[in-house]
Amino acid sequence: MNIHRSKITVIVPAGNRSDVVEDCLKSVRWADELLVVDSFSADGTFEIAERYADRVLRNEYGFSAKQKNWAIPQASHEWILLVDTDERVTENLKNEIFSVLQSESAFAGYRIPRVNYLFGSKVSHAGYYPDYQVRLFKRDAARYQLRRVHAHVILDGECGTLQSPLVHYAHRDLDQTLRNLLIQMTTWEAEERMQGMKKPLPLWFNILFRPVGAFGLRYFAQAGWKDGYRGLAVSVIWAMYVAITYLKIWESGLKLDKAWWQGHWSDPQVQQDGKQP
Repeated sequence: MNIHRSKITVIVPAGNRSDVVEDCLKSVRWADELLVVDSFSADGTFEIAERYADRVLRNEYGFSAKQKNWAIPQASHEWILLVDTDERVTENLKNEIFSVLQSESAFAGYRIPRVNYLFGSKVSHAGYYPDYQVRLFKRDAARYQLRRVHAHVILDGECGTLQSPLVHYAHRDLDQTLRNLLIQMTTWEAEERMQGMKKPLPLWFNILFRPVGAFGLRYFAQAGWKDGYRGLAVSVIWAMYVAITYLKIWESGLKLDKAWWQGHWSDPQVQQDGKQP
């Protein structure tokens, strides 16, 4: 017996993620509309998306929240599930979403817990579970904060909570983590913090003590130690994230030219510094 339900568009923003996008799309093929928004990938992501998606649109990437806000109005249906390429929708989560779509929901959106798999295993502490994310929402009632990193969904209405988790492959290996989190995202984080600073603490304090606080929060307060070496690893990684962010703020304050070293050696002062004592 067919039970009436509202239709849903699954949106997958993608950009040069050929290593993870196919499994993601396979996990959401049940959608009434599967929409991929590609940021002009050059690694085969676009071609993979064309094999699975109902529609593949291309839009120049600015940053994550901006891209998602562009994608949301493109959906054909009222309800949207937004899934990143390193996330997977399980059968249990799909069934719970269908239950919502079969009801007259009073909520504008729902937050979904995420179970994070790091370096081959699930991590249950250090802030990595339940790691709620607002991902199921009505198209005209949700937009992302215009932040370059760690943006949250702003809902025009009440938010409910689902129980079945979204699977997230957060840190697949150290190289990927260093590139994405500690190089790219710390740059965006530094830019956001510099814009929001009014009366900042001394930079030396932020560089020395905030990373220690970040480690203590993850490893002790959020019981990362219970996850063994993985809990230790992510606690160290987030301490490094904070340290690098503030080091980039310091570097920005130096106001150096992008290639300050070019021709620098010929400066008279450098010539003087280069003399043997």
